[in-house]
Amino acid sequence: MPETDAPVGPTAVRSCWFPRSCRSPLLARRMLRELLATVPGGDRYSEVGELLATELVGNAVLHSGMPGRLIRVSFDVDAIRLRIEVHDASDRPPLPQQPDPTAGCGRGLLLVEALATQWGHFPRPGGVGKVVWCECAAAPLVVKP
Repeated sequence: MPETDAPVGPTAVRSCWFPRSCRSPLLARRMLRELLATVPGGDRYSEVGELLATELVGNAVLHSGMPGRLIRVSFDVDAIRLRIEVHDASDRPPLPQQPDPTAGCGRGLLLVEALATQWGHFPRPGGVGKVVWCECAAAPLVVKP
């Protein structure tokens, strides 16, 4: 499944292509969990990282609008941050919106804004689509007496 899996000391990178499918957020979370298990202290990223990965991959599945296209998901983790990148074939930029309070969806990018230390997007190299990325910090260490 992963194209790269290169732990280098306390750093690890993993990338994979996923189908534009409702199962892809689950598969991306699983891939992130497996990657974080290879990094000392990686579990400190799991809660927020899995939520951010789910939102970005879910948005790519829902909004890329390109049937049959693949979504590339990349994770890069080290001692101070987790970077998540999601590549899709749509040129439409992600725009956080204030949904109606009764709406069942539309809050994903608001969560990304609230939980990520930074996020953004840029055109995908090669001219087709975009990359949406975010970074999050590790949760503080909990010292048990």
